[in-house]
Amino acid sequence: LEKITGYIRGGCSPLAMKKHFATFIDERAKEQEYVLVSAGVRGKQIKIAPNELLKACEADYADIARLTL
Repeated sequence: LEKITGYIRGGCSPLAMKKHFATFIDERAKEQEYVLVSAGVRGKQIKIAPNELLKACEADYADIARLTL
């Protein structure tokens, strides 16, 4: 992770990336009032509305998560 992104594990955030990477948010996030994402520092998170996160990190919604029971 660090070699590719410059971030350490646990501090990788879709916000304010050093290099722009394609970012995808699972489409089920749209159903939530807010989501928690890394603030870029290990142990720190940001609470943000999914559509605001989408705009802030120039992301796209996609069907990326799989539920298993």
